Amino acid sequence: MSLTLKQAECIADATLAYATTNNVSPLAVYVLDAGGQPVVFKRQDGASLYRGNIAHAKAKGALGMGFNTRGIAEKAKNNPVFFGSLTAIPGIEIALSPGGNLIKDARGQLLGAIGISGDTGDVDEQCALAGIAALTENKE
Repeated sequence: MSLTLKQAECIADATLAYATTNNVSPLAVYVLDAGGQPVVFKRQDGASLYRGNIAHAKAKGALGMGFNTRGIAEKAKNNPVFFGSLTAIPGIEIALSPGGNLIKDARGQLLGAIGISGDTGDVDEQCALAGIAALTENKE
């Protein structure tokens, strides 16, 4: 099973609602399906030029590595040569900052990933988690 458009919109909209409520800097949000294809991209007014690219790299990196970008960043600290070499491989996109999170259903089945960029990595991650939580709450 993969992420539906309705589910991706629910996640993106809840992410941006959380950001607005919590006075977060303007964000870009990418939601990818389990195959890495874009389902939803949203960019708040005022989000800077590269925020969309960074959000996409966070989501794609989480999918490609199989875990959230916070964990990827931690692993990169202990293995900089490996993670540095990833940039030499065509097609690999990865951002070593929190805010790229896997999206799974209640059974743990991978549905896709979300990537957020615009504030600090910690805040980006909080926004991503709020978006994912909305999907669970809505039982989409």
